[in-house]
Amino acid sequence: MALVPPEAVLGTTVAFSFILFGNAITQSFMGVPALLVDFPPPSSPEHAARARLLGRQWPVFWVVGNQFFRPISTLGIFGYAYTSWVASTQGADGRLGDWRPYAISALCHLITVVHSAANMQPINAKIDALREPKGKVDPKQAETYARRWIKFNTVRLITPVVAGSLALFSLLGRK
Repeated sequence: MALVPPEAVLGTTVAFSFILFGNAITQSFMGVPALLVDFPPPSSPEHAARARLLGRQWPVFWVVGNQFFRPISTLGIFGYAYTSWVASTQGADGRLGDWRPYAISALCHLITVVHSAANMQPINAKIDALREPKGKVDPKQAETYARRWIKFNTVRLITPVVAGSLALFSLLGRK
């Protein structure tokens, strides 16, 4: 008998997926758009100050993502991989059913982590650099960076909901 039942690992991991999904919705459709309300065009005299303000506000998003959501995404990889392994040892008629949906769910979380590191972190760095631009970043692109971040965050919205739904429906579909 396992120290921690695989169903408990799976349930926790599914919860992680939906926490990530909820966070992505909040940031993409409420948080970041709120920072862009009435954002002045680059030709406006107020633009530079608003770009710096966006840079000063950004660490709130970035820190939460790095310190809270990155570990959850990573635990999602391991939780689904473990569940997939246990399911494979039980066989298709075991309590967890087919191992493949859990493996796909693990892959979804891996995609989230890799996408975050490869595509989101460079945008985060640009927005963060707006605090004191000093040639590292073009302040005129401030709104563009934030809108690109919203667009790219769509991956982090889709992959956890696919992972969680696939795993949950796979488990619930068992007889």
